[in-house]
Amino acid sequence: MTVWLLCGLGLVILVLAGDALVKGAVNLALRVGIPALIVSLTIVAFGTSAPELLIAIEAVLQNAPGIALGNVVGSNTANILLVLGLPAIISGLHTSGCDTRATYVQMLIASVLFMGLAFVGVFVWWSALILLAALGAMLYLASRQAVQHRRDAKAAAAVETVDDLEGADPSMSWAKIAMFLALGLVGLPLGADLLVENAAVIARRYGVSDTVIGLTLVAVGTSLPELATTVMAALRRQADVALGNVIGSNMFNLLAIIGVAALINPVPVDAQFLTFDLWVMLGASLLIFPFVFLRWDMGRLWGVVLTALYVGYIVVVIA
Repeated sequence: MTVWLLCGLGLVILVLAGDALVKGAVNLALRVGIPALIVSLTIVAFGTSAPELLIAIEAVLQNAPGIALGNVVGSNTANILLVLGLPAIISGLHTSGCDTRATYVQMLIASVLFMGLAFVGVFVWWSALILLAALGAMLYLASRQAVQHRRDAKAAAAVETVDDLEGADPSMSWAKIAMFLALGLVGLPLGADLLVENAAVIARRYGVSDTVIGLTLVAVGTSLPELATTVMAALRRQADVALGNVIGSNMFNLLAIIGVAALINPVPVDAQFLTFDLWVMLGASLLIFPFVFLRWDMGRLWGVVLTALYVGYIVVVIA
């Protein structure tokens, strides 16, 4: 029971520390004059992926690469099936009004690239550089698209961007900014260490692999922030935020997390990923094609279907 409590404590610390880091970094950047547009494309995106990144680094350092890779693949599958499915059940997602075609295509390209490198059998330094180069290219394309959108928008939109930016608080004091940064920088490695160490103990105790723990317990846990964001977006009728959050998170998971981890230590790919889990991840990504390109609305029935598929996937993985 103790290892389960410590695992849960590590997860809670990770979520809270990641949120604190985003708040501190966003407000520090805005205070020193970095445009909100750049902040949203870089600091917020990287900050919300910080828990997954720290888990991956800690996992490869503790010789548990299955947790690192399982977290990425499992989180991406959970993001599509669970993080979109549950909000759709609650209130439906008006995805017909969204235009996420460009970023969705980029996510599919990132998925295929990731799978191609995985079939080599191990992520090493050169495959890490390929992933990080792809991340840089996609960030560049996203920044160009955002700048063009900014130019086409009305002047008031610039103010709204700052007001709506995650974690932004124009009145936050320097002391509070420093406190949030300190909590994030201290809490993230502490939470990652607790979660990975005790998840590995659970895997050994119950006779399951690090891969299964990464695909289930760790993946679902690190997808909770995305789930909370998407549920709130669904309730506010902001389907574009919900869909964009999932697509952006999946791209960062694929390109940044394993890209950085493989620079530290090689990340071997378990045969289970090659024969099953990577294909499920790609299939889940293709499932939302009609909502992106055909502009279908994601109603409650579709939410039930996506969620049921995720439950079935978890049952198969554990079995």
